[in-house]
Amino acid sequence: MTDIKTEEGEKKSLNFIEIAVENDLKEGKNGGRIQTRFPPEPNGYLHIGHAKAICLDFGIAQKYNGICNLRFDDTNPVKEDVEYVDAIKEDIEWLGYKWGNIYYASDYFQQLWDFAIKLIKEGKAYVDEQSSEDIAKQKGTPTQPGTNSPYRDRPIEENLELFQKMNSGDIPEGAMVLRAKIDMANSNMHFRDPIMYRIIHHPHHRTGTTWKAYPMYDFAHGQSDYFEGVTHSLCTLEFEVHRPLYNYYIDLLKENDDYRPRQMEFNRLNLTYTVMSKRKLLALVKEGLVNGWDDPRMPTICGYRRRGYSPEAIHKFIDKIGYTKYDGVVDVSLLEASVREDLNARSTRVSAVINPVKCIITNYPEEQVEELEAINNPEDPNSASHIIEFSRELYIEREDFMENAPKKYFRMTPGQEVRLKNAYIVKCTGCKKNAEGEVEEVYCECDFNTKSGMPDSNRKVKGTLHWLSAAHSLPAEVRLYDRLFSVENPALEEKERDFRELLNPDSLKVLTNCRVEKFVAEMKPLDYLQFQRIGYFNVDVDSTPEKMIFNRTVGLKDTWSKINK
Repeated sequence: MTDIKTEEGEKKSLNFIEIAVENDLKEGKNGGRIQTRFPPEPNGYLHIGHAKAICLDFGIAQKYNGICNLRFDDTNPVKEDVEYVDAIKEDIEWLGYKWGNIYYASDYFQQLWDFAIKLIKEGKAYVDEQSSEDIAKQKGTPTQPGTNSPYRDRPIEENLELFQKMNSGDIPEGAMVLRAKIDMANSNMHFRDPIMYRIIHHPHHRTGTTWKAYPMYDFAHGQSDYFEGVTHSLCTLEFEVHRPLYNYYIDLLKENDDYRPRQMEFNRLNLTYTVMSKRKLLALVKEGLVNGWDDPRMPTICGYRRRGYSPEAIHKFIDKIGYTKYDGVVDVSLLEASVREDLNARSTRVSAVINPVKCIITNYPEEQVEELEAINNPEDPNSASHIIEFSRELYIEREDFMENAPKKYFRMTPGQEVRLKNAYIVKCTGCKKNAEGEVEEVYCECDFNTKSGMPDSNRKVKGTLHWLSAAHSLPAEVRLYDRLFSVENPALEEKERDFRELLNPDSLKVLTNCRVEKFVAEMKPLDYLQFQRIGYFNVDVDSTPEKMIFNRTVGLKDTWSKINK
């Protein structure tokens, strides 16, 4: 970020793209108009890396009173599907954005075809019948020039005839391509007669079987920007070397006007313990290694949504990492910290016991039930509250009891006092075990003078435990999600091992014997919760009143980095 002074003398922080946009506006380029686009290929679900691009594309348009259009780059019908189109729209809207118009690269197939015909007639394109392997060999290297195709100088009329045949359906896939005739010795490898069209015999999700010859990304992308009137085409850094070709095609296309789209590149988002490759994410889904694209362990936007991330948390994270010209790997802990920060302010506090053991207060009346007030969110001064019942038989966490505890163990152990949150101080008197030696019940006695408002309510003890009334709590399934990969940088590790071998075997633990307070039954799918002393959770989309299911979004603290140091 760079601090600059406004005309009023105030400081404001801008990233390098915002600075360029403001300079273009000052210079009156494009009539003072700002238009961006978000151009995903509908061949998979969007991931957190796309969220960064979405926030930039839509954010720039929003900030400078422009427009951002959604354009589906649907030039490869083999991999594309309407399912992905619908999912992409849903994710963008969930992040809080609305596109100006929806376009498809397929809207321009005829214009792109006509442009290709024009280039053939001008001697700037030719049909090549070599195999892809031979074409690749002739490309040369960054330090050695390529060699010309034997078809490079075939007559224009023959090129036109063959190009028409490429779209007839009579020519097999891979038998021919259309290439631009530029410079096989150019230092930029992308200028060495790049492929413009290839043959694909597969129905398109919008155009059906009308086309059999489809444009390549480099030929379709810049021209689509030009046809739509895009002023700032924002891409990730891997497209920087494509920019000269982007400009080359636009120079051949535009007809003596001052307008041209400006391509600018920013760093892509790479996260530790994560893969962003759509190919690998698709493999995880297809091979059943995860439970679909919206599996809460996936780095997809729909996966994060199902896990309990809020759109505001993702915005917080992207604001923190910013936009630069340098690629790197961001620690996923920064994303999780943004989620904690956001959910701390918005989540409803409830009690849940995920590994219960019964705790009986032996001196508490058997039929007595007290209604205690619990604040929904203590971070919100206007927060509402709800009732939680207290009774003789409770559930506590099994890990909160130890029969033979070490000296600095401040939870429940025989002879030691603890406070039950929002209720009384109790002293443990013993426990009951089954034949296998497992604790079945814990016993304690209550000090009735220690409840809020009573004479000894301020008496201090070192441990405070959460609890649930056995008779007033409900059964639930809790899914403890963790990082999908066990290594910090899967991309580096997979040079030695298949990425599937790097999966974290403990990325999901399903607990089916949990208890939650009955107030939670009122919650809707995706509502944000904090299970006190445990972590942030949300209501899963498959949850029903008969079978409540909760997903762990993130723990209260970052324990992963401590464990893995």
